[in-house]
Amino acid sequence: MKTLYIKVLAAFSILFLHGCESLDYLPADQLSEKTFWQTEEHARQASAGMYAAMKATWCFGMEFTFDMCSDIADGSSPWSDVSRGTSFASNSAGVQNHWQYLYELVHRANTVIRNVADMPVSQETIDRVTGEAKFLRALAYFRMLNCWGGVPYYDETCDINKEFASLSNPRCTADELRAHVLDDLDEAIRKLPVKWDGADYGRATKGAAYALRGKVYLFDRQWENAISDFEEIVYDRTESYGYSLHPDYNGLFRLYNGNKSDEMIFSIQSIDGNTAGYALDIVSYFGNKSTMRLIAGNLIVPSTTLVDMYENPDGSAFDWDDVFPGFNEGGSQVRRNYMCVAIDQGSTVVTSTLDCDTAKVAAAYRNRDPRLCLNVITPYSHYLGTDAGSQPMDKQFVLADPTQGGAPMEAFAFIRNSEGWNSYFWRKWIPTGNLDGYWGEYTRTPYEFPLIRLGDVILMLAEAYNESGLTDKAMAEVNKVRERAGMPGLGSGPEWLDVNGYEDMAVRIRNERAYELAGEGLRYWDLRRWGLLEDSVKDATDIFGDLMYVRSYQPRHELWPIPLVEMERNRNLEQNPGW
Repeated sequence: MKTLYIKVLAAFSILFLHGCESLDYLPADQLSEKTFWQTEEHARQASAGMYAAMKATWCFGMEFTFDMCSDIADGSSPWSDVSRGTSFASNSAGVQNHWQYLYELVHRANTVIRNVADMPVSQETIDRVTGEAKFLRALAYFRMLNCWGGVPYYDETCDINKEFASLSNPRCTADELRAHVLDDLDEAIRKLPVKWDGADYGRATKGAAYALRGKVYLFDRQWENAISDFEEIVYDRTESYGYSLHPDYNGLFRLYNGNKSDEMIFSIQSIDGNTAGYALDIVSYFGNKSTMRLIAGNLIVPSTTLVDMYENPDGSAFDWDDVFPGFNEGGSQVRRNYMCVAIDQGSTVVTSTLDCDTAKVAAAYRNRDPRLCLNVITPYSHYLGTDAGSQPMDKQFVLADPTQGGAPMEAFAFIRNSEGWNSYFWRKWIPTGNLDGYWGEYTRTPYEFPLIRLGDVILMLAEAYNESGLTDKAMAEVNKVRERAGMPGLGSGPEWLDVNGYEDMAVRIRNERAYELAGEGLRYWDLRRWGLLEDSVKDATDIFGDLMYVRSYQPRHELWPIPLVEMERNRNLEQNPGW
């Protein structure tokens, strides 16, 4: 893992592509084909450069942030325009950046495919590197398909060194683009290895290509093909892939300093908690003001919708009225009376619990599906943050009534929300304390982040089974994930665990994906493919039901607009409907 990232950074600093279809492009005269594309090590460096592009912030380096565009998270950055629907337009900086950096990955892959084919190296190396490039190109184009539908398609015959200033292909259709993606994944499956040795951990594998191809089929409602691909790796049909659910749900999201998991199918690595640029910047978006030296924090927070979805430990539906009668319809003040305390002006102690039974409030969250409190910092629970510097310090999340005392301050005993919202906080992905000194670069999260993991694949397989009329098989797959979480299996006794046909199973799969995959950035794409985006768009409200901000929906939001700057550069582009 460490070796791969050293080579990624080396390649990133010298490699041929500094731009993409619309990024400013640095011609590659500094990298002579006579001196570079010659050795096995050159091939490895070239492929490493593709991974550097893949993990870039605006490519796949902020996957976790897409949850704020769905019903399970709220936020102010980086997708506020997409999430709120109020200023979502063809000049959106986020939309433009995502387009640009996805094409950066495409053109890097194209350059590798074109040049590696004629290198004086072994055929095994040529095949392996080509397989990696085809996988990463498919990953980029599949995201473009989901964002915009058809887009201009460029393969390895496009030499970006010569054509960067005149790229003018028209948009292909969505079906044509999907066919290209599937072709790339077919070849990746043929050429990629089942496993890599330790030094190359993190590179694309045959199993990753099967999983991604199955996902492409699933999104296109080709259920039989999706089942075939997912079964290949879930049940080791033709190879011994060795994937398995990580025994500890919480530990799966805290893999650092060389720790690995057999649940990870394709993921973004991290090698050092004290060096900038080696890990994803999750903390700046998901961390709270008590996370080490964080200046802003909690730009994205778990929504009340997500928290209220989590079931009771017996699998029955949670209802606040069962805890506090009249809570649901009582309005903001009633909820505050039930849940707020007073703290001192120095933010060091609770001076009065007022009318709040803090133990009862805490238990309302703790006595639920265990994934809730592993994913979310809930009221009256504790979090090991730091002081104003980097020393570990126990913090508590309290709901403080500002009319009865002070307000939380991150340098002292309580967690502060930098947005001023009375919202929840993420626990998932957020380091505790300073990880015994391992973590010092506070804008980076030193954990391995999955783009594809087995828990996700199992739930996608369950969905494909259910859509094919195989509800019992779908239930068995969902129960694997529930068992790992410590939740009772569907169909295991009480009537509330009964599954009454296709539609009931479909709802349960959708909910299970929210419980299991919260904070991983998948919900937005799920809602869109299910045709449920419109139904999910509601104003963002806090724990008390007070408005945080307004969200809106228009039919044109189902596809993103083609960035305005791209249409100015390429006159052959046509805009998506409604934009």
